[in-house]
Amino acid sequence: MDVRQAASPAARPSILADIDWRAVFWQVLVVGLVVGGVWWLVANTLHNLEVRRIAAGFGFLEREAGFGIGEAPIPYAPTDTYARALFVGILNTLKVAAIGIVLATILGTLVGVARLSRNWLLARLAGAYVEVMRNVPLLVQLFFWYALLQGLPAPRRAEGWFGDTMFLTNRGVFLPAPVWQPAFAWALAAFAAGLVAALVWRARAKARQAATGERPALLRTTLGLLLIPPLAVLALAGTAVQVDVPALQGFNIRGGWAVTPEFTALLVGLTLYTAAFIGEIVRAGILAVSKGQWEAAEALGLDRGATLRLIVLPQALRVIIPPTTSQYLALTKNSSLAVAIGYPDLVSVANTTINQTGQAIEGVAIIMAAYLTVSLSISAVMNWYNRRIALVER
Repeated sequence: MDVRQAASPAARPSILADIDWRAVFWQVLVVGLVVGGVWWLVANTLHNLEVRRIAAGFGFLEREAGFGIGEAPIPYAPTDTYARALFVGILNTLKVAAIGIVLATILGTLVGVARLSRNWLLARLAGAYVEVMRNVPLLVQLFFWYALLQGLPAPRRAEGWFGDTMFLTNRGVFLPAPVWQPAFAWALAAFAAGLVAALVWRARAKARQAATGERPALLRTTLGLLLIPPLAVLALAGTAVQVDVPALQGFNIRGGWAVTPEFTALLVGLTLYTAAFIGEIVRAGILAVSKGQWEAAEALGLDRGATLRLIVLPQALRVIIPPTTSQYLALTKNSSLAVAIGYPDLVSVANTTINQTGQAIEGVAIIMAAYLTVSLSISAVMNWYNRRIALVER
């Protein structure tokens, strides 16, 4: 028999045995099933809307909203559109999420370090805080803080703190606030320029330290670049900072900066709840650093605080950052519980919009898109920072 003769069909490998072909086949099948499922959902939804004579689309966003929002970071009136009302809700969500992330990070770091303290009482108090906050539902905590704030005295019976410049009432916390002046815009621009200069200086200083071993004075130079330019602008403009102090006028307190009970309760609840989880993450990150690092630092004469700040925490960040990102996302999404205590976040405003327009699908889609965008943005920033501090293998 000629060896060059073609092999029989039975001897040829089956197409199903080809790994590459099977991989393509299953991927195409899965994509087809997903596209088919999405098409069925869309077609079924449009059919049900048509049968029930419910108008679809986002045209309602240009109509007049007709309802007020108690707390708005930008000018808003009931005569504005639904689009602006929803934008106000998004800004309120971003405000409480941004402040909550910063405060929860600071408090969580302190709690995590305190849990590892050699002081028995401090470590036990930190442990009790973590256990209580983690095991009480967040919604219950929000109700507790809101009820506590509602129990404060009315404005006419409230006592002023710090020389009658601060008031705690059941209508909110009233604090002194600087009066905005045109020169402040130039001062902010100078601060931004100083921030850019400080970042450039720090990058060059670190490169110089890596090359020569000489450690420059980063803190003093950074503070000078951040503070001197805006202060110089205010001095040249001859602008004196004026403070608007709250005062009792009639049945309420006027002036200053008013923080509503709803915002305060939501911020306190989110911060304390999330900080308990971040504290455990920080504790685990510190414990993940080898004990030999502590011993080496002690051999060099560093105290415990310097060792933690300069040696342990920078290494622990590689363990801390990924789970902390999840906590940031959880805090942002948990802010939707604000609807339970009356804070006008995105979910609260969207619910009012849905009740008035009947555009439930569009309203829920806006909520989903907003939270998805914010969550992906937070993830992108944290993943970038995680890659930046990651060890580079050689």
